[in-house]
Amino acid sequence: MTSPAVATWTRRTLAGIRLANGTLGLLAPQLLVKRLGVEPALNTASYYPFRMFGIRTIVLGVDLLTLRDGELRRADATAVLIHSVDTVAAAVGGIRGDVPAKAARLTTAISAVNTALALVSWFSRAGSGLPATGARFATAVNESVS
Repeated sequence: MTSPAVATWTRRTLAGIRLANGTLGLLAPQLLVKRLGVEPALNTASYYPFRMFGIRTIVLGVDLLTLRDGELRRADATAVLIHSVDTVAAAVGGIRGDVPAKAARLTTAISAVNTALALVSWFSRAGSGLPATGARFATAVNESVS
């Protein structure tokens, strides 16, 4: 597969994961709560953040499928940041005991796969190559929020 083909495949795969998880968060948060090892009926307050982040996750997935050029480069860079932070948050949640160990391993693994997909997509873009330092990543993320 060529670099543009790899970037397209990883971006579409990540978009699919985002759309699936976002839809579950928005429409069936009890399934995600249960996946964390918590009894949904006893923790209905946890549905709110899943719904809140569900719609954002859907929008981010649609962005990966519909944006082009500079906007897509910003979405790629933002995906790396979002999924890297998700991976660290999942691992820290497990280390601190905020979530059951099995759920922490699962969410850390899922987030790590998402981070890998985001990195491959970002680095596979034609001419992007690997950054020599973190400065290029920081610049891309800074451009995405400005």
